Amino acid sequence: MLDNIYSNEKLGLFIDGSNLYAAARALGFDIDYKKLLDLFANKGRLVRAYYYTALVEDQEYSPIRPLVDWLDYNGYTMVTKPTKEFTDASGRRKIKGDMDIELAIDVMEMAPHLDHIVVFSGDGDFRRLVDAVQRKGVRVSVVSTVRTQPSMVADELRRQADCFIELQSLAEEIARQHTERQYESNDDHAGDDFDDEDDYDDDEAIVERA
Repeated sequence: MLDNIYSNEKLGLFIDGSNLYAAARALGFDIDYKKLLDLFANKGRLVRAYYYTALVEDQEYSPIRPLVDWLDYNGYTMVTKPTKEFTDASGRRKIKGDMDIELAIDVMEMAPHLDHIVVFSGDGDFRRLVDAVQRKGVRVSVVSTVRTQPSMVADELRRQADCFIELQSLAEEIARQHTERQYESNDDHAGDDFDDEDDYDDDEAIVERA
C-alpha cells in the first residue's frame, strides 16, 4: 500500500489536521497517530512529521488540547494558531481555522532537505504547492479518500501528485481500536491521560476551512 515510498528516502509528513480528521470520520474510523507515525517511519527515513490545527481560544477547556499535547510529546511537530470567529449572512456564529499558509511555508522550507513529501489533505488549493515542490526534484504523495460521496480529494490535486494514497487502504494499519487507552505518555509533562477521541471531536467539527 506504501510501495511508492522507498526505504532510502528522506521523508516528511505534513498533516492538515481538520481535513484528515474529516476524511477518516467519513470513512468510519478514528486515527491512531502513534500507528500512523510508526507506519511511515518503517517505510522511509522519517525526518519530520508536522500536524496543523487551529485552536479555539478563550475556552476554559479545549477538547482537542489533550491530543495536541500528546502529539507534541510523541514525535510530531505541532503548528497551531487561534481560530477566528465571525457571523455569517444569516446571523449564525461560525469559527474558521485555515492552516494552508502555515503548511505551505513549512513544505517549501523543508523541501531541500527531503526526498519525498506526504501531504495528508484533499484540499485543491495545495495543487500549486505540490507542483512547485516537484520542480525542486521532490516526490509528493497525497493521502485522502475518493471512497466517500462526494470525494474528499480535489481531482486537480490527485492528478498533480506523484502518487495518491487512498486513506481507506491504510485503515487496518492506522485505525484506533476503541477498547485501547489512547495517548498515554510516560513523559510527566505530557499532561493527564485521556480515553476517548470523542472528547475533542467538537472542536475539529466546528472549525470551518476557508
